[in-house]
Amino acid sequence: MNQDKIDRINTLYHKSKATGLSEEEKAEQAALRKEYIEAIRNSLRGNLNSISIQETDGTVTDLGKKYGKVGEE
Repeated sequence: MNQDKIDRINTLYHKSKATGLSEEEKAEQAALRKEYIEAIRNSLRGNLNSISIQETDGTVTDLGKKYGKVGEE
């Protein structure tokens, strides 16, 4: 998701509050929001998959390998 798309989401939001949106703009807004949410989920999944913890016995557990969906999108 690039900054132009985020700016477009914000523009459509402000227009919806000020004057309302056409049906085409509503569809565009919904598609952009869906794409944005997917990008956030993928980013969060990547962050969660990269977490490792050190156990009290000194071993390191990679939580991404243990619980994550590595390779699944």
